[in-house]
Amino acid sequence: MTDESYSSIITYSTVSAIAGPLVFVRDIKGISYGEIVNVIAPNEEKRTGQVLEVSEDIAVVQVFEGTQGLDTTKTSVRFLGETIKIAVSQDMLGRIFSGSGKIIDAGPQIFAEEHLDITGAPINPYAREFPREFIQTGISSIDGLNTLIRGQKLPIFSGSGLPHNNIAAQIARQAKVLGKEEEFAVIFAAMGITTEEARFFRSDFETTGALERVILFLNLADSPAAERLITPRIALSVAEYLAFEYDYHCLVILTDMTNYAEALREISAAREEVPGRRGYPGYLYTDLATIYERAGRIKGKKGTITQLPILSMPSDDITHPIPDLSGYITEGQLIIDRDLNRRGIYPPIDPMPSLSRLMREGIGRNRTHVTHKPVADQMFAGYSMGRNLRDLVAVVGEESLTSVDKKYLDFADRFEKEFLQQGYYEAREIFYTLELAWELLSDLPEDELKRIPPKMLQKYHPQYRGDKKLSIDDPEP
Repeated sequence: MTDESYSSIITYSTVSAIAGPLVFVRDIKGISYGEIVNVIAPNEEKRTGQVLEVSEDIAVVQVFEGTQGLDTTKTSVRFLGETIKIAVSQDMLGRIFSGSGKIIDAGPQIFAEEHLDITGAPINPYAREFPREFIQTGISSIDGLNTLIRGQKLPIFSGSGLPHNNIAAQIARQAKVLGKEEEFAVIFAAMGITTEEARFFRSDFETTGALERVILFLNLADSPAAERLITPRIALSVAEYLAFEYDYHCLVILTDMTNYAEALREISAAREEVPGRRGYPGYLYTDLATIYERAGRIKGKKGTITQLPILSMPSDDITHPIPDLSGYITEGQLIIDRDLNRRGIYPPIDPMPSLSRLMREGIGRNRTHVTHKPVADQMFAGYSMGRNLRDLVAVVGEESLTSVDKKYLDFADRFEKEFLQQGYYEAREIFYTLELAWELLSDLPEDELKRIPPKMLQKYHPQYRGDKKLSIDDPEP
């Protein structure tokens, strides 16, 4: 993970205290914030750490491999005069790494093309290119209604026990750039997951062949909390290298950001910092922003970085600090719904509270299809009407509904069973998704389709289009 050739190496044996994952070193001089260290245990085992805080005469070091077995008399700390770096290479594609960037598969060592600081560098706002191009995930509820755009950061808000890991793996396996052939890579960083979940991700990517274009970082639940804090930064450093040096379109999936925030809270408590909301440190917003804001596009560069962070909301509370602050930084959210999951609908993404703020910029003619936006608006309207009528039927009964009301009620049922519902290994092309949407809308009276321009209805409604398939090149009517 690190480059050992440093010009300034200082060793101290003045450990004064050990608290959780932190080691306190006194009587230090010339030590820098963020500097990398080697912590040498009494049994000569070498562990990696980083300077978390430095004052006039004491340095606080977080140890990535944990502090078990360390003491204050026989433990020494070697300051290496450098920040944490990750060795990067194109050969990382198809490989599996630990949360600290160490190879954990059976493959050979990787020759480093470059060593990059994992903190990265903020993208100059003036140099940012506005995200405008479509990424196809193969999932209708995302592609059709809350489209993912290249360079966007679009989190998935989930809850305990919901299938967010399955959805993440499916997106990683199916996601691709539509149209011309371009290099596409998925950097998948899992934080605080169980051994069973790690086995699921490895097995899924290996058996489906998706691992060839995936770089997998696995930080397990029994790994030290300090390692959890560097895993997403390592993943993003690799993505930046592939995107801006080799013109890859990188999709970075981070699961679970709640585990990351819990690790941040644990270390904050060990440092005895004044807690903020629900015990999280007051700088949680700033810390999350240093991760999320590494998504984007740069003028003059072909490569892009798109983020899909996954957050499991404690007690399904969307006002919890982690999803709440994430919502301020990111460009929308996808909501995994417990009621849809309970009724056996997969993927249980509820389109009503979900939102992709950049969707309008990445769809339409020459990107997806000319009818995409009005059809999506009409699908939202029809599903909303159907759900409202369900609530009404529960009170007054279905006998009181008009014939049009019953069509909306049927539309809501078909929408969930045919449009939202799809198989775990079913990858739908965007044109299949839109044709399915048109088919569902065709069951509603034509005069109810008020969000679709009349000329567009006359040209693309199945009644008039017949068996002709939708195409990216279809013109405005």
